[in-house]
Amino acid sequence: MKKLLLTRKFPQATIDAAKARYDVTLRDVATGMTTVEANAALKGYDAILTTLGDDFSAPAFDGALRCGVLANFGVGYNHIDAGAAKAAGVALSNTPDVVTDATADIGMTLILSTCRRAGEGERLVRADKWDGWAPTQMLGTHVTGKTVGIIGMGRIGQAVARRCHFGFEMPVVYFNRSEKTVDFPAQQVDSLATLMSQADIVVVTVPGGGANTHMIDATLLAQMKPRGVFINIARGDVVDEAALIAALQAGQIGGAGLDVFAQEPRVPDAFRAMENVVLLPHLGTAALEVREAMGQMALDNIIAWDEGRPLPQAV
Repeated sequence: MKKLLLTRKFPQATIDAAKARYDVTLRDVATGMTTVEANAALKGYDAILTTLGDDFSAPAFDGALRCGVLANFGVGYNHIDAGAAKAAGVALSNTPDVVTDATADIGMTLILSTCRRAGEGERLVRADKWDGWAPTQMLGTHVTGKTVGIIGMGRIGQAVARRCHFGFEMPVVYFNRSEKTVDFPAQQVDSLATLMSQADIVVVTVPGGGANTHMIDATLLAQMKPRGVFINIARGDVVDEAALIAALQAGQIGGAGLDVFAQEPRVPDAFRAMENVVLLPHLGTAALEVREAMGQMALDNIIAWDEGRPLPQAV
């Protein structure tokens, strides 16, 4: 029986399904694996079900490795050096598709919460500081009809755009590095600067790491409208956090909604200090049925490797 490491406490359905087929070791801790731990795991296990926070950077693949497959629990895998994995002969998979709608829903949550000042309003009520309804109290931004700009028109970007177009009658513009045709009204623009200047609400959905690191910088943030809202449901490293903080503190943009951060779980104090910033603890896929589907998809890729078949979600 092959040895399988679960690097975190995954949903019970995932653990049970794994134990039914493999000799499972459960790493029941909240923190991710260090590079040294990742290297030891690659040398000690046949397969690893890994996730965000586990440091499988290039040094983790040094030496003679026993592991044949890394099945990532999540669509994003910027915590894994895919090139180093390939060079070491370790197959790699992720979990696309099953996360699309849940992540898009969180995008809409952040759009509505930021524009309508929902977080600020709830804090007001909880602090017992609400004096009652007033005609000019907590005026936010009306969402219906606003132009949304989607950065990265993949599965999640399109799911957000559909919700905006069909649900809120929002004109959609999008930037994608390659030509992308979609089956609903939307306009592809040729530069990020154009998108940032046209959109009332900017939503980032690109993968993290690599060339996308700090793709949203001070220069691009300066192109946004003064009341523009910036939403990030991608990865924290996609935006220069210092530049975003500066733009918000200067009143250069209207607000931000963030589900991801560059140094998770550390969140800059400056974000917490601003009322016009909505902060979520990486809730993108946090629904039980979604997480169970992610776990089963990851296991299906491990089983495919074990049986000598191509990985269904190979990356």
